[in-house]
Amino acid sequence: MSESVFDEGGRRRLGADYPSRPVALSHSVVGHKLFTLDALTGLARRMDAADILSNLADLPIEVAPEGVHSVSPDPAAIIASIGEQCSWMVFRHVQKDPDYGALLGRMVAELAPIVAPRTGGIHAVKGFIFISSPGAVTPFHFDPEYNILMQLGGDKVMTLFPAYDDNLVSEDAHERLHTHGHVNIPWRDEMAEAGQAFPLAPGDALFVPFKAPHWVKNGPSVSISLSITWQTEWSHAEADARMMNVTLRRWGRKPRPLLAYPSRNRMKSLAWRALRRTGAFSPRP
Repeated sequence: MSESVFDEGGRRRLGADYPSRPVALSHSVVGHKLFTLDALTGLARRMDAADILSNLADLPIEVAPEGVHSVSPDPAAIIASIGEQCSWMVFRHVQKDPDYGALLGRMVAELAPIVAPRTGGIHAVKGFIFISSPGAVTPFHFDPEYNILMQLGGDKVMTLFPAYDDNLVSEDAHERLHTHGHVNIPWRDEMAEAGQAFPLAPGDALFVPFKAPHWVKNGPSVSISLSITWQTEWSHAEADARMMNVTLRRWGRKPRPLLAYPSRNRMKSLAWRALRRTGAFSPRP
């Protein structure tokens, strides 16, 4: 695969709208030999078992952490039955594998000239491969990374919501996310009107802004997707500012809620970094 991973028009749109708005792109990874079921079964055998998660996926939009139930610990068995049992699995941190890591490196090379001038250089790149059954649901949640999701097989609809809308995600949920809490967030039916549905077929990709809430519904066939995520100076600084607010609450203060970085957050992020260097403060509440 010698051509660009992302289409030129999509890269231009990403340059105009990054980092705050979702951007539809096209990609050239469909049909790549690394994403056949046989190749993914081989990857599963090479990977650390702790980096492969699976659960039942016949779920509603909102699911509490205790409502997520694991399935067979054998990845090959899950892949073999993925069309029959409504399940979902993810291979995490595939950048550790040389072949998949090289592909992600090509993507970073295309994205870096767009990302770095706006939010700082790309850091902590991770790759995730999702394999899910027909009709599988990924519940309403948000993630502490920037993300481009690429559809490789089957189709799905990702419904994406604005980041930093207090009517969707509470300040408590933001702080919980940065203290290693669960990514799932409460859902109310009246939230639906704020969402934008993005149908994704093989060859489609979608940039998901940092911490933009979303949920996903698969179509009638097995879905394979690849996600590349990254951090930047902006995302690291926001996480640090959130931790400063957590610390202020522990001290009995009532800190002002944060806006999307960098608004009003820089001093708090610098303060948390100074406190963290003392070694006296745990990132957990």
